[in-house]
Amino acid sequence: MKKINNIYRFFIVLILFTACTDNLNDLSFADNISAPTNVTANYNIKQDNTGEVTITPNAEGATNYDVYFDADTTTPVNLEQGESASNVYTEGTHDVKIVAYNLNGDKTEAIQQLVVSFKAPQNIVVVLENDAAISKQVNITVNADFASMFDFYSGEVNATEPVSGNIGETISYLYKEAGDYSIKIVAKGAAIATLEYTEEFTVTEILAPLEAAPNPKNRKAEDVVSIFSDAYTDVTLNELPTTWSSSGFEAITIDNNNVWKLTNLDFVGMVTNYDSGIDVSSMEKLHIDYWVPNDATNELLVKIVNTVDGGEDEESLGTTVGGSWQSIDLDITGFDGGDLANKNKITQILIDSDGISNVVYIDNFYFYKEPDASTTFNDGLLTNGDFENGSEAWLVGVDDNSSAPVVTDNGNTYYSVNVTAAGNPYDVNLSQKVEIIQGNTYTLTFDAWSDVNRPIIAGIGLSASPWSNTTETVNITPTRSTYSITLMATEFGAIDARVIFDIGAAVGLVNIDNVSLIVGKGNVLNNSDFENGSESWLIGVDDSSSAPVVTDNGNTYYSVNVTAAGNPYDVNLSQKVEIVQGNTYTLTFDAWSDVNRPIIAGIGLSAAPWSNTSETVNITTEVTTYSVTLTATDFGATDARVIFDLGAAVGQVNIDNVSLSSN
Repeated sequence: MKKINNIYRFFIVLILFTACTDNLNDLSFADNISAPTNVTANYNIKQDNTGEVTITPNAEGATNYDVYFDADTTTPVNLEQGESASNVYTEGTHDVKIVAYNLNGDKTEAIQQLVVSFKAPQNIVVVLENDAAISKQVNITVNADFASMFDFYSGEVNATEPVSGNIGETISYLYKEAGDYSIKIVAKGAAIATLEYTEEFTVTEILAPLEAAPNPKNRKAEDVVSIFSDAYTDVTLNELPTTWSSSGFEAITIDNNNVWKLTNLDFVGMVTNYDSGIDVSSMEKLHIDYWVPNDATNELLVKIVNTVDGGEDEESLGTTVGGSWQSIDLDITGFDGGDLANKNKITQILIDSDGISNVVYIDNFYFYKEPDASTTFNDGLLTNGDFENGSEAWLVGVDDNSSAPVVTDNGNTYYSVNVTAAGNPYDVNLSQKVEIIQGNTYTLTFDAWSDVNRPIIAGIGLSASPWSNTTETVNITPTRSTYSITLMATEFGAIDARVIFDIGAAVGLVNIDNVSLIVGKGNVLNNSDFENGSESWLIGVDDSSSAPVVTDNGNTYYSVNVTAAGNPYDVNLSQKVEIVQGNTYTLTFDAWSDVNRPIIAGIGLSAAPWSNTSETVNITTEVTTYSVTLTATDFGATDARVIFDLGAAVGQVNIDNVSLSSN
């Protein structure tokens, strides 16, 4: 096995050499490959009373296999993915062992029975079922005495080749069209004789969604104008549908969620109000979720109309995709065409079809804009640290299919759980998987409160055996407070490690919000968000200078317009701070411009010899968070500085939320 896996690694190195020589020696990605799963073998028995069986192993994530023909086999046959091996069996039941290996040599074993009988198959039992979730898919399970495999003939025109499966296992077949079919099953063993089974079966099409549309993100009231969604407060519609609509309309529920069902859709109209309409001029996107059957091809469109000032425009939802909920976001500027005068008095909205659509389901129909970036919570390495997207990325334990419980109170969403009986700390848990690098120091910050004084455990650790972690006990109270702990991943690290909150050791309500994980020991800068204006921020190293700041919509940030390109240091932003020689730092900041342009960010001395370490960062017109790792290899001082050199290119440069932490 070692030789084979080394060969695979050789080919990967060869591929990487041709693709990216910088990464030639980095095969660390291979160490994260999971062991193979769903290990099986397909049998093809020769029907000549010889007992010859062809075995084809298969598994997810496998590159090669060892096949042991029966319990007495000591030397296996080694096969690569897609290869087969044959063996002659005596009559009886045999245990075939398949060992599947991945690139690293990690293995998964499975034992699968093989029945070899020279008797003709008898007592066939066939189960045909329309799949509950996949339209026009039929699942087939066959059992029969003295049989090892079966052939399934679908009955479709021109589909003459069968699909084969093992006796007792379930195979699936996807039909092109719904309807009635004459299905034939042929059960086979090692005998020449076979056993046939026929059945008239109706293949069905799923014509309605089986689950609710995806939940929209939590948004502030000022950031959304909702036409129809359970997630937001909808505007009042004076007419729905209008008398002039050409569609069937029904308000229904699917999975306890309100949905519009439109039948024989040409167009359906709705009226907000004819006096002033609704104002969507400050919105950036129009969102709509739709569901149509698999064979639907009609294009769907949305039209908005201003009957006060006049004008209308229509945008397409794109190529129709059937069989699942589709979430579409249209840029609101797309409605600037046609003769639509403005978007602050929209009185009519229409959902159109380019023909007659048999059935269309609609949900989550709203206009929205992204929140002001200056007010967005910085969760560092985490996702959805403020829980404003509900349970997204947050789990119970390490189960990727779980969802952490959240509540929304006065527009704020946060994690909340009531522990009614004390037990093991990990019996009640909140986790988020995140990469933890062994040897790094991390700062975990969070808000927490309870209805009693009680402890919780917070930290970082692995999400699988041996469950290594580093944690601290934090005592929370009924007063919402911000807690911060520094954690070292001394003996562990993984791409799927996690942030851990173990809560089960004491009774009481536990609420957690605004969770942030950053590399290092926390921000050592003053006035990092510029909310105190220019305080601590200088131009160059002149202690009497003040960096230029502006305030926009209540947010203050650094801003300068470079009108002529020169030396990078000709335009500068600095803050003096102690830098310890030999230490590594993480510098994080938000930046944006009115053009795409570079800036230089780093750390260095504030006097001769001006030693520093820095990186060039390319910023854009979008507010983006950047992070650079910097090592003070050959310099340090109590009055060193954070450096932003901006003078090498023209364009407006805006900087906010600057953080410097020691690793």
